[in-house]
Amino acid sequence: MSKLLNITVLIVLSAFSVLAQKNGGMWLPTELNEQEMKDLGLKISVKDIFDTTRPSIKDAIVQFGGGCTGEVISPQGLVLTNHHCGYEYIQYHSSVDNDLLKNGFWAKSRQHELPNEDLSVTFVVDIYDITDKILAGVDGLSHEEAQKAIDDNIKRFQKETPRESYQHIVVKPMYDGNKYYAFLSETYNDVRLVAAPPQSIGKFGADTDNWKYPRHTGDFSIFRIYADKNNRPAPYSPDNVPFKPKYYLPISIKELKEGDFTFIFGYPGRTSEYLPAAAIEQIITHTDPTRIAVRDITLKILDEKMRQDHATRIKYASKYAIISNAWKKWQGELKGLKRSNAVQKRREYEGKLKALNPDMNTKANSKPSIPI
Repeated sequence: MSKLLNITVLIVLSAFSVLAQKNGGMWLPTELNEQEMKDLGLKISVKDIFDTTRPSIKDAIVQFGGGCTGEVISPQGLVLTNHHCGYEYIQYHSSVDNDLLKNGFWAKSRQHELPNEDLSVTFVVDIYDITDKILAGVDGLSHEEAQKAIDDNIKRFQKETPRESYQHIVVKPMYDGNKYYAFLSETYNDVRLVAAPPQSIGKFGADTDNWKYPRHTGDFSIFRIYADKNNRPAPYSPDNVPFKPKYYLPISIKELKEGDFTFIFGYPGRTSEYLPAAAIEQIITHTDPTRIAVRDITLKILDEKMRQDHATRIKYASKYAIISNAWKKWQGELKGLKRSNAVQKRREYEGKLKALNPDMNTKANSKPSIPI
């Protein structure tokens, strides 16, 4: 069961204590259990994390590009993100004579910062639970009719919800369509490259170290958000000025210690944590092996071509990195699922769930339901 797609901001909670290992998880920032988090060591209020009435951490967290997270770290709109998240844009500005991938880049002044035509960052302004509005009128309908009703309800909600001209409303399903949330957002399209380390630092260890722990990679790049003179989103213009955020993250140089509370605030994409045993088995026996095999062939072809000359290497660098990132991830996922005996454990969990709800598979219910 996928929780969310590309515009969703989530909290991933962890800590280094045994207690946290039992309580870690992934939540919408509007649904945090403050007392439980404080029991784990949180020293601030959840209002400091997500609040729509005053500046909070959520105002410093952006969706970077199509699927990454960035953090605003200065009052002048500097954004920190991963090197691999900025890789495509570093490649775009690279050439054989000026290879930023290989040599890195550091803008000496704001005039030297490099614009990126297809890059944007998105802030989430607010999140609403609109389940009742979106699922209204679906009882008793067939699957196809229910989906059409849901689609119509989403369009109606987006049309009727008031917002500023530069704001957007995105509606996303959660928990396999059992709940629906609206995300009010603002997207800035003038985002310029400020700094990136050389590839020898930003991709140190390459695919060998990727998805491994510990890593020793300087996996970062720095960009700056620009806005119009009213601090609102605007297309690229030399007249734009550095964006002034409502909040930016202070950087601590204090060392972590065992048991410190930690959480990650960002855009992780989706989780498959609640997949049924049959779906996990499908991943192990068919899905991941097929994905890996196809990318084995693709990467081999690209590697051969990229070794021929520097121009070809630069041209396909980002495409190769994107493909190899997923290729390595699925290899690790496959090994982990097998090693942890995930299918059997999920079957045991499903058995316990069915024992608690013996008639759950026989009840007639036309609404979308969580699959077991």
